[in-house]
Amino acid sequence: MRAAQAPRAGNVARVRQTEFWERMREQFGEAYAASVAQDYVIGSLGSRTVNQALADGEDAKVVWRAVCDAFHIAERQR
Repeated sequence: MRAAQAPRAGNVARVRQTEFWERMREQFGEAYAASVAQDYVIGSLGSRTVNQALADGEDAKVVWRAVCDAFHIAERQR
């Protein structure tokens, strides 16, 4: 019997980003989520947009927390 393999780092990152984008769409709607990600500069992300931070390899959880703080998203929705 083989032991379960740990997920590869690339797979984990894709899952986290998938969940991140689901949360963005739930919070802002399809069109506005894309606009927030592209246009809104968040200071706690090093004065980068969501898209820039993710492209630079920032962890999706860190980016989501920054979005939540910047937009005062209720704790229960985080």
